[in-house]
Amino acid sequence: MCGRFSLSDTRRLASRYARFIFPEHEGAHYNIAPTQDVLAVTTSSIPRAVHLRWGLVPAWSRGPGDARAGARLINARVESIGERPAFRDAVETNRRCVIFADGFYEWSGPSHGRGRLPYHIHAHDRAPFAFAGLWDVWYPQEGGEPLRTCTIITVPARASLARVHDRMPAIVDDEAVDIWLTPGDIPSPRIGRLLNAFDVDALELTRVSTRVNSVKNDDPSLLEPQAPDTSPALFEDGF
Repeated sequence: MCGRFSLSDTRRLASRYARFIFPEHEGAHYNIAPTQDVLAVTTSSIPRAVHLRWGLVPAWSRGPGDARAGARLINARVESIGERPAFRDAVETNRRCVIFADGFYEWSGPSHGRGRLPYHIHAHDRAPFAFAGLWDVWYPQEGGEPLRTCTIITVPARASLARVHDRMPAIVDDEAVDIWLTPGDIPSPRIGRLLNAFDVDALELTRVSTRVNSVKNDDPSLLEPQAPDTSPALFEDGF
């Protein structure tokens, strides 16, 4: 899955994706969490990057309770986006987006309890990249501002990433970004190939501080390397 990520160098982002228009004075974020705003380009906002709230709220949701429930729809498994109603509508109406990041966090260790170790997963050169996502707009029944939200699509983790978690965000390369944002249908088999094509060997894992566990912490020190864990279970077979 993807439950936290970073976007720490917005100048480099604007240079890397010069074909898009980014907001001026966009701040750096080191610990982006569900229900917070993320920077994205959608199929209807091209070429302008916009802010979406992370956690999909489908257009057919009713009442503020459903809107809060969007915090549970932060990820969409690529294998089921055409089946689950919350995601199927976005797929069928081509509401696709890319969400910008320069790293994401995963935790190694027991599924529950203390002692889980956080890792920041990033490109070798720490260049920014884009996640594939879906977006939607929810209109309050009583009127008011519409709520624009998104979810990050996940795929099975591959190579060394699979030792930390069995899922990873679908990272899309330059060609895939343009295909994903082009209006029109994309056949389901092609979606699977498109979103699993990124070379995970371009990524590396850095052990970071458990300070990232709290969403209140959002500063550059979160990315600083910590002493690596040397447990045989994690590092066997050369991980």
